[in-house]
Amino acid sequence: MNASDYLKRSTLYRKLIHGPHGKFAQVYAARLSNEGLGRPCTWRSLSLFRELMDWHVGSGHEPQDLSEGHVSRFFEHRFKHWRPDAGDRSALRRLLSTLRQEGLISAAVPIERTEHEQIVDMFAAYLSNERGLAASTVESHKLLSHRFLMEICPAGADEFAALTPEIVIGYVERHALDGSADSGKAMCGVVRAFLRYLHLKGFISTPLADCVPSIRRWRLAGLPTFLPPEKVQKVLDACDRTTAMGHRDYAVLMILAKLGLRASEVATLNLDDIDWQSGTILVHGKGRQQATMPLRHDVGTAIVAYIRHGRPASACRRVFLRTLAPHVGFASGCAITMIAKQALERAGIDGYAHHGAHLFRHSLATDLLRSGASFAEIGQLLRHRSIDSTRIYAKLDVEKLRELSLPWPGGVQ
Repeated sequence: MNASDYLKRSTLYRKLIHGPHGKFAQVYAARLSNEGLGRPCTWRSLSLFRELMDWHVGSGHEPQDLSEGHVSRFFEHRFKHWRPDAGDRSALRRLLSTLRQEGLISAAVPIERTEHEQIVDMFAAYLSNERGLAASTVESHKLLSHRFLMEICPAGADEFAALTPEIVIGYVERHALDGSADSGKAMCGVVRAFLRYLHLKGFISTPLADCVPSIRRWRLAGLPTFLPPEKVQKVLDACDRTTAMGHRDYAVLMILAKLGLRASEVATLNLDDIDWQSGTILVHGKGRQQATMPLRHDVGTAIVAYIRHGRPASACRRVFLRTLAPHVGFASGCAITMIAKQALERAGIDGYAHHGAHLFRHSLATDLLRSGASFAEIGQLLRHRSIDSTRIYAKLDVEKLRELSLPWPGGVQ
């Protein structure tokens, strides 16, 4: 039972709309209905709304004064007596958003940002607007640069003048081994970019970016993890295409396995990006690059089956939506990675170094190489900017590598 069906017969809803906050209840219930929430979530949201308004007005406040601060104090009061539900906070965030859209409560008061946060926000805007970095990359840069700033300049910009190469190097030495070598290298890259930005904008007078040490990592030293074609097919066959989720997961996996798209590229795919007449698909790739790719017949068939039999009704233009309400697109490629991981577990595929969406991209490239495709062709399909990114797959073609090997000195032992 969805929200619309529940509201037609709900005694709680009738009491609320005929109560002192009836207008609030009506617009909130309409939002719950439009988002396609189920009966339990709708009942929980309306019950929470009633408790909030009773507490809010009972504390001497006017209904139109409702804000985030009041909601926070309500939770503090409520959690003393009842165990919180996982969706309580999101339910009341949805309430405040709905009431503001209808003009029933005042706009949100801007949250006062600290000096550190303001500097990091300006850095993020620079990365997004002038450097063209993706939103997910900007967020990771914000996190690492804020951590760096809080440790080396806890008092704020007043300490920028005291920054020296020794301080920067000391920070890198303390945190280079916090995670893997790759994460340490990424941390150095962010610190370097942040210091370059501070010098560019005049926060620091000395260019300190070049003093950030490098973490030595041999480029292309590893081997791509890949699945043989029969195991890729096993993963695809393990999808239960009698269910809505199975249709969605199968279409996602077909795009990963047959077109080699990245997780974030699948997550941001829109209905308008598919040209059914020409049989092409517009891919929004890394660095805001766009590329038009041919849409394979089997991939297109899987997408059509999902749209017809698995995709929930929604105003959202994303191709792939959440199966649970609200039916909107995924926030990032992490959801696509989770779909891939669960599909591998479902098919009993284990023992590989990586279990995620990128495994299918590597598998496609490896299969094409062994089928006789050139590096240029593979690089064009995967949209690599440099042929060096494609050459790593050469190490997987063992038979051709044997032709290049030199004889062992002294002959066969």
